Amino acid sequence: MTRPPVLDVFIGYDRQEIAAYHVLCQSLIETSSRPVRFTPINLSSLAGVFQRERVAAQSTEFSFSRFLTPYLSDYAGWSLFMDCDMLVRADIAELFALADDRYAVMVCQHDYTPRGTVKFLNNPQARYAKKNWSSVMLLNNARCRALTPQYVSSASGLDLHQFRWLGDDSLIGALPLEWNWLVDEYDHNPQAKIAHFTLGGPYFDAYADCDFSDEWRAVEARTLSSAGR
Repeated sequence: MTRPPVLDVFIGYDRQEIAAYHVLCQSLIETSSRPVRFTPINLSSLAGVFQRERVAAQSTEFSFSRFLTPYLSDYAGWSLFMDCDMLVRADIAELFALADDRYAVMVCQHDYTPRGTVKFLNNPQARYAKKNWSSVMLLNNARCRALTPQYVSSASGLDLHQFRWLGDDSLIGALPLEWNWLVDEYDHNPQAKIAHFTLGGPYFDAYADCDFSDEWRAVEARTLSSAGR
């Protein structure tokens, strides 16, 4: 029997959203038909690789370090990056099956303007072209060699998040929006494959009753469960 290839999933890790990270991992474990290998993008693990001062515009610790995913993958194969504030509701192998070698990166190409001016923990809600495209990235690592640690440590936020490092937008492939459904920015969608709590998730009091919050708490309960409890 041929051993099924492992799916490499890199997840942004933030000390303010620890519960979010682990619940996301649990939702992937429960839904994936293939083995998944998790790598947290955790700043404390990147000393000597990523050297960048945090700026006020950053709402998470991994705002920029996410772009180290190809480097951490040795610029080989396909890897998936995800923000931690998500819940997977479908088989992530289906997303990897959409990988198309014509592209360097594949994303959900949102075309929207955020409704508000602030989001979780009173972070400012930035508005810019390609907003939220980089929150789920299926990366063709060999074609992302511009993303060296030196470049990721020094490039502007817009250069990174607007994929200017590619030099050509035709290298950005489109994924169905269901793979990055923006909770409470978009209307409820029972077919959402990834629910993205971009404004703030149920683990924050202010968003305790957001869309998909009951599903998130059910997965949280299973994450915390153990034999004999």
